[in-house]
Amino acid sequence: MNPDAVFKAYDVRGRTDNGELDAGLYRMIGGGFVELVGKGDIAVGRDCRESSGVLFEGLVSGLTGAGADVIDLGEVPTDLIYFYSGKHGVPGAVITASHNPPQYNGLKLCRAGAAPVGADTGLEEIKAFVVAGNATESMARGSIRKVDAVDDYVTHLLGIVDPSTIGPLRVAVDGGNGMAGVTVTKVFDRIGASLDGLYLEPDGTFPNHPADPIQLENLQDLIAKVTREKPDLGVAFDGDADRAFFIDDEGSPVSGSTVTALIARWMLSRRPGAPIIHNLITSRSVPEIVTEAGGVPIRTRVGHSYIKQVMAESGAVFGGEHSGHYYFLDNYRADSGMLAMLILMRVISEDGRPLSVLRRDVERYASSGEINFEVENPRAAMARVESAFQQSEIDHLDGLSIDLGDAWFNLRPSNTEPLLRLNVEAANPETVKEAVDRVESILLDRT
Repeated sequence: MNPDAVFKAYDVRGRTDNGELDAGLYRMIGGGFVELVGKGDIAVGRDCRESSGVLFEGLVSGLTGAGADVIDLGEVPTDLIYFYSGKHGVPGAVITASHNPPQYNGLKLCRAGAAPVGADTGLEEIKAFVVAGNATESMARGSIRKVDAVDDYVTHLLGIVDPSTIGPLRVAVDGGNGMAGVTVTKVFDRIGASLDGLYLEPDGTFPNHPADPIQLENLQDLIAKVTREKPDLGVAFDGDADRAFFIDDEGSPVSGSTVTALIARWMLSRRPGAPIIHNLITSRSVPEIVTEAGGVPIRTRVGHSYIKQVMAESGAVFGGEHSGHYYFLDNYRADSGMLAMLILMRVISEDGRPLSVLRRDVERYASSGEINFEVENPRAAMARVESAFQQSEIDHLDGLSIDLGDAWFNLRPSNTEPLLRLNVEAANPETVKEAVDRVESILLDRT
């Protein structure tokens, strides 16, 4: 067991096929979580991965052994855990590896009210508990009770987005055989739009394609369906359904920055002057549009625990990330792919123009999208890049951001995979390509 390998910046993540994650580790994490948040009710859910059941048993053993009472919410999307934590004022835990391959798993934690637990807000303390080999045994072992909260969650979503505001849209949804299928059909049963589903049955082997829709190759089935059948909108969810990715009516992917700008503009039409969060990788068009709409843009690091914390500090009503995470004040500041889908459907319904036209209002720059690099020594590779751009404006809010004047880029290590991630934006595709080629040459030490 190597805690340094699996405790990340804002969750636990690792492999189950090589001993990185096992029930014993989860038992210790359960004890450490109770040390952090105290005894009482703790809501626990899990995704459909084949390893999730065993890890659930380990986590529950640790929680109940330390005297906490477990509310077993079953196999559910991550955003349902945040909802339950927010509504009922209890800490939460969900066993999931989100978009990672089947041999991975992980754990996301929150305090009561869906407040995040990341490296700076409790995860390091839990890691220290595990490293020390501590064991917390209560005189009275905690209880376990099963609760089905799916209908309650759907009611919550439709309390935020009035079903009567959504027109008779046709929507194609790719669940990726992840957890979106648990809630999406119940959502569409209660709105006027029609659902055409693809891979909605949860299956932790992900037999059709990886549940990682940020990768274009995993959107191909949905794009083909939209191109062929011409619905108003295509939606793809990641494995634990806290992220949503969108395809317009012409079959073209819509970036997280575009969705963030559209939702932010809509939010500000109802809450003038409000703060809006965007992470540092979103397009420069996002803070521009927020400002033009009378809002206050706030730039943050990447990652849900950071964004939720800044939302709480700033009173922001909405936050968006390039990676398809969208956060809502009305949803206990938590991210929800399902709620993002509903709000975007309302935006389209109220505007009357197709998304392929509507998106042009907020798309101002060319971008590379996220490009992943495997390098032998990420720290040394990033140092080479920084050295090569010493004459440019540099900041280190999250990884390395460099402003080239006519372009900018961010290079940062992944929090969940052994990769460096590059995002480049410029006024035109040619300038984007020049910047990508230059950074790639430095990263791969071809200079």
